[in-house]
Amino acid sequence: MTTQRQWVINGQPRGRALRESDFLLTETELEPLAAGSVRVRTEILGFDPSQKGQMENIGYAKATSLGQVMTARGIGTVTESRVDALKVGDKVIGMLGWQEFSDVSPDGVSRIPNDDLLSAHLGPLGGTGLTAYFGLVRHGRPEPGDTLVVSGAAGATGSVVGQIGKIMGCRVIGIAGGADKCDWLVSELGFDDAIDYRNDVVKKRLKETCPNGVNVFFDNVGGSILNDVLARIALHARVVICGGISRYQAEELPPGPANYMNLVFQRATMEGFLVTDYMSEAPVALERLSSWLKSGQLRYKEDLQHGFENIPRTLLRLFNGENFGKQLLRI
Repeated sequence: MTTQRQWVINGQPRGRALRESDFLLTETELEPLAAGSVRVRTEILGFDPSQKGQMENIGYAKATSLGQVMTARGIGTVTESRVDALKVGDKVIGMLGWQEFSDVSPDGVSRIPNDDLLSAHLGPLGGTGLTAYFGLVRHGRPEPGDTLVVSGAAGATGSVVGQIGKIMGCRVIGIAGGADKCDWLVSELGFDDAIDYRNDVVKKRLKETCPNGVNVFFDNVGGSILNDVLARIALHARVVICGGISRYQAEELPPGPANYMNLVFQRATMEGFLVTDYMSEAPVALERLSSWLKSGQLRYKEDLQHGFENIPRTLLRLFNGENFGKQLLRI
């Protein structure tokens, strides 16, 4: 009987940093494919900070348990089918998990074209792009001429947010870690300026780059960066909370932002959101994102790692700030 490798959850990192030892490599036998199912060979996996939230069993995320195959969206090829809707050789995307093969129902995956934008379905044409789109458009509500600041700007979500902001007529300032990432934001993606939080004094650079204040702040980081931006928000600013990657590897929760009262003084709003609230509107958003990609208005960068044995290490790259672009791994 054929066997396959799987990475299963070996620890629940609540209130602590994620470790490679939180995952265990196992091997299991492949059972005969059940009627009404398809077998998919995993080829590319996507990685997102929310995966740690799933391991912590945070309320909005689907709960996980020890010994369970680690969840992840992936792209693969149908190798066996017992349904009419999908045939052998079809490329599909879905929750394939950290395993070499997945037996799924046809409702659990979607067929995607095998073209130059194949892997983009894990990035700007997938949940990443939808998060950027709905977070900015629905909650940031940018207007032409607004100053938009994006933290985690060189990441998969932040880089899309900034480019959508430019398309919508904003002046865009990105916050990222390292000169290479900041240079990329300005020279390749068209950001108006970038702040290197590793080498710049963020508070000082915000005053220089946002002399009239910040109209929209899209936050992927939290912590001290959120606090610094709150000190610079303009009248009726919109602060969009997408993530808080600064806390994900912290042993203790960071203190709350000391400058939160500026929300009152500036009559501003700060709210979080989940992209899952907008799935009924996803087709329209994906059509716009696809159009921007094909026209060259929207660009994306992938950080592609290789090898099944490197899957846990690749997830940790997100939390250590090592990734440059959408974090992917090819099996």
